[in-house]
Amino acid sequence: TAPPNDCSSSMSDAATIAARTWAPGSWRVLESQQMAEYEDKVLEASVIAKLSKLPPLVQPSECDALKALLAKAAAGEAFIVQGGDCAERFIDCEAERLEAQLKVLVQMGAIVSEATGVPPVVIARIAGQYGKPRSKPTEVVEGHGEIMSFKGDNINGYEPEERKWDPKRLLEGYYHSASTLNYLRSLRMSADLSKFFDLDVGFTSKSATHAQNIQVAAGVKKSAGATTFYTAHEAMQLNLEEALTRPVGDAHYNLSAHMVWIGDRTRQMLGGHVEYFRGIANPIGVKVGPSMKNDELAELVAVLNPNKEAGKLVIITRYGHDKVEQYLPGHIAAVKATGIPVVWQCDGVHGNTITAKSVGLKTRAFDDIMAECTNALAVHRKAGSILAGIHLELTGQETVTECTGGCVCVTEEDLKSNYETWCDPRLNYKQALEAAFTMARELGPICVETESKGSAKRTRKR
Repeated sequence: TAPPNDCSSSMSDAATIAARTWAPGSWRVLESQQMAEYEDKVLEASVIAKLSKLPPLVQPSECDALKALLAKAAAGEAFIVQGGDCAERFIDCEAERLEAQLKVLVQMGAIVSEATGVPPVVIARIAGQYGKPRSKPTEVVEGHGEIMSFKGDNINGYEPEERKWDPKRLLEGYYHSASTLNYLRSLRMSADLSKFFDLDVGFTSKSATHAQNIQVAAGVKKSAGATTFYTAHEAMQLNLEEALTRPVGDAHYNLSAHMVWIGDRTRQMLGGHVEYFRGIANPIGVKVGPSMKNDELAELVAVLNPNKEAGKLVIITRYGHDKVEQYLPGHIAAVKATGIPVVWQCDGVHGNTITAKSVGLKTRAFDDIMAECTNALAVHRKAGSILAGIHLELTGQETVTECTGGCVCVTEEDLKSNYETWCDPRLNYKQALEAAFTMARELGPICVETESKGSAKRTRKR
C-alpha cells in the first residue's frame, strides 16, 4: 500500500530548493552522503585546482546527442543497453580488457536491434566508474581490525594497507579515464571492428531458443551495425564532479562523462547530490528503489527536470525481481501525474544481490536479474508506459565466475574459480549476451505506425 502523501513536507522541500541560486559549487553548504573526507585539506585543494584546469573528457554536443537518443528510447524508437563494471579498477585499464568491454556492449546492442528492429543506445559504465557507495564506512578485516571500506580506486586502494582516503587518487582516476576514452575512440576510428558482429552462440546450444539465437546472430553479422557508445558513471564524489563541470554558454555541463546518475543512497531531496544534479545540462539519471515513496518521486522528478526536457531524466528502477509489481506501478502513476517526461530504465542487478552461503561470496542469479527486467517490461506495458532500456553490471571477460546460472551453468561452487570483482558481482561475457537475447525476445519485433502525413515511424510494440 502506498504511503499517504505528506504535501506540507513536500511543498516545503520544493520551496527550499526553488529559493536557492544554483552554481556548480552550491552543493557545498549541504549535507552530502557517501563522499570521502580528506585529512590533508591543502593536498585536496591542490588536486581539485589541477582537475579544474585539465581538459574535459567529453564534449557538450555529445551530451546533447545522447539526450536526443534517450528521448527516442523513451518514445519506444530506440532501446538503451547500459552496462559495465560495478567499479572499474585502475589495473584493468589495458587494451585487451577495454576492447572486450566495448565488444560485449556493442554486441548486446546489435542483438537487441536485430531482434526488435529499433536502434540501440549503448552506454558504458566506463572511463569514470571508479567510485562506489558502500553500506558501511568501515569493515573488519582479519589481521587488520576495523579499517575503511573500499570505495573504489578513485578513493582508496583495495588492499588493507591502502584504505586511507587519498585525494591524489582523483587525479589518477582522471588520467585513467582519459586513457580509456582515448583508446576506445581511436579503436572506433581506425580499427576493423567487423569482428564485433561475428557472434558465436554455441553456448546456448542446449537452450530451447538456440535456433532463434542463431538466426539473430546471422542477422547481426550481415548488418554489422554501429559501434557508437556513450560513457556514464555514478557521480558520488561531488568535488571531483564540480571540478570537471564547465560553463558552455548559459549552461553548465559535467564534462567527465556524457551522462551521470545519482545513487539510491545519495538522492536525499535536500542533500548535496540533488542540488548539484539539478543544475547541470547533461542527461542525468537517478536510482529508485523500494524506499522511494510515490510522492517523493514526483517531487524529485520536478526538481531534476523542471523544464520538462525529453531525454533529460532517466529513472533507473532497482527493486528486486519479486518487488517490481509492488512498487513500480505506483512510481509510474506518480510520475505520469506530474506531466514531466522521463526515460524509464530497469537496473536488473542491484536489487538481486545475495550471499552464496556455501562459499561466502556475493552473487546474483541470472534468472533473478532477467526476471526483474522482464517483470518491469510487463508492468510498463500494463500501465501504458515504455521501458526504454536496461542497466546491468557485466564484463567482457569470458572466464569470470561471479553470477550464477545462465546457459553457462555457473554454480555457487564455481564462483571461486575466477571471482575478480572488488565490489559487486557481474555477468560474464556469455551471460551478458544471453541477457540481450532474453530481453530482445521479450521486447519483440517492431510495429510500424503510420503518421498523419503518411510516413512510417518505427517503434517497439507497447
